[in-house]
Amino acid sequence: MSEFSFEGRVAVVTGAGRGIGRAHARLLAARGAKVVVNDLGGSMEGDGSDVSPAQKVVEEITSAGGAAVADTHDVSTTAGGQAIIDTAIENFGRVDILVNNAGIIRWAGLPEVDAENLERHLAVHLVGSFNTLRAAWPHFVEQNYGRVVLTTSSGVLGLPNNLSYAAAKGGTIGLARSAKLAGEPHNIKVNLIAPAAMTRMGGGPEEEPTEAVPGQPYMPSDAVAPMVAYLAHESCPVSGEIYTAGAGRFARLFIASTEGYVHQGGPATIEDVAGNWDAVNDEKGYYVPTDLMAWSGTFLQHQFAPIADSANS
Repeated sequence: MSEFSFEGRVAVVTGAGRGIGRAHARLLAARGAKVVVNDLGGSMEGDGSDVSPAQKVVEEITSAGGAAVADTHDVSTTAGGQAIIDTAIENFGRVDILVNNAGIIRWAGLPEVDAENLERHLAVHLVGSFNTLRAAWPHFVEQNYGRVVLTTSSGVLGLPNNLSYAAAKGGTIGLARSAKLAGEPHNIKVNLIAPAAMTRMGGGPEEEPTEAVPGQPYMPSDAVAPMVAYLAHESCPVSGEIYTAGAGRFARLFIASTEGYVHQGGPATIEDVAGNWDAVNDEKGYYVPTDLMAWSGTFLQHQFAPIADSANS
């Protein structure tokens, strides 16, 4: 297998001052990319700012022979998102790769979670991804090339106290699926990573352990980065997909639909739904829609079957 190189490519990685983002930035740089290391430097709850996390990662990259610059703009503002991309253009002349990793978490669930908690999560995870993606998009279109990796989470599957985080991470899936379609004519691919790593946001210590601890799973950030790097590479074969990575395992996570139950013979009743509940939920023969139109075509195919049958008779 030939080695995957990023020579000549410029990557922007948000939230790259620590943990998973740092691992992404370091791997891309080690493979030849010039990297904008963006990090506001705040707490995991999103409070405060500090220039040192981003600058420290830049120093790690440059001391290893790579090229990187630090950026501390806030992804959650329109101006901040634009400034992050401008940093790439001003320092390296282009942008090829955008890895949106910046995030916060403020644990809360119903009923105590409030609107400010939700709004802050949406601002960083979802709006932050939108801001940088929108700023980078004209450059991708002009050069007919772009690779984007948004960060979702297995947290969308739900925990009692992660309501806002799960909602924001779910939003990034919709963002990526729509952007995928806009990017297809321009060789822009947009995918998602759902990382599994024991970082400070994942309940781990401020500094990740450098080796396994007996009796505990070893989930370093570095174990996520290879999947992200592949999705960010020019040879990436997919767009609009979700992948998980961590602890040595790499997998695909997807949204699927059952075949369901088709009612015929007049309007359906509540009793019809209840009486066919097993068929509605039967996972045999499920399918994975590529987009909304593909799902609609499959979901409504029974509506057009009589027309097709009569045309063939």
